[in-house]
Amino acid sequence: MTPLEWSWGKSSLTFLPQRALWRAEGRELFVADLHLGKAEVFQAHGVPIPSDGDQGTLNPLLALCHAWSPERLFVLGDLVHARIGITAPLRDTLLALPDLCGCPVVLIGGNHDCGSWIEGMPQQPSQRLGNLWLSHAPERVPEPGLLNVCGHLHPMTRLRSRSDQLRLPCFAFDPDGPRLVIPAFGQLTGGHDCGDRYRQWLVADGSIIPWFEQLPPHRERRIA
Repeated sequence: MTPLEWSWGKSSLTFLPQRALWRAEGRELFVADLHLGKAEVFQAHGVPIPSDGDQGTLNPLLALCHAWSPERLFVLGDLVHARIGITAPLRDTLLALPDLCGCPVVLIGGNHDCGSWIEGMPQQPSQRLGNLWLSHAPERVPEPGLLNVCGHLHPMTRLRSRSDQLRLPCFAFDPDGPRLVIPAFGQLTGGHDCGDRYRQWLVADGSIIPWFEQLPPHRERRIA
């Protein structure tokens, strides 16, 4: 696994190929859009999607925490997919999540978290952390010099050839925000083309790869 160092002002940020962000200054780890319980939500609506009890998302998260030993884990929204998907086993896991991760877990409430209650993990509003403004969905920063770090968009990039195309998750930076969007961490999450205004770093084959391809003028990429 090969991370990539990036900086905003005096903050050193690290893009992790596990689709997470690391802030060395405070030893904080950031993930977004886990959407736990999503398979169970689909099942409740009659869609026979298989489920592994969210282990495909939770096990990588625990491995990441054990590897980096964060002082705090920030979840930038959509920890769960919907209240109906919070089964008794998932609720027990969420209750034990700080112990399993080895650090406090701070949940910035997302749109999918709305109406869900998780014991010991209250949903917090958007907030400042040093020179970062943490939110779930993209927001305007409240003062100059701050970088909005968020999720919600599930950013992805399309790699095209004459005969095929590939969609890969990415970290996406909009200098006009200024905003850094981190990829969705959950296993059962789709993605959206993040658009030409974003600088992009692909998550591919255990590495972070800068990607600054521009489409020809007659082609348009959908803006998230």
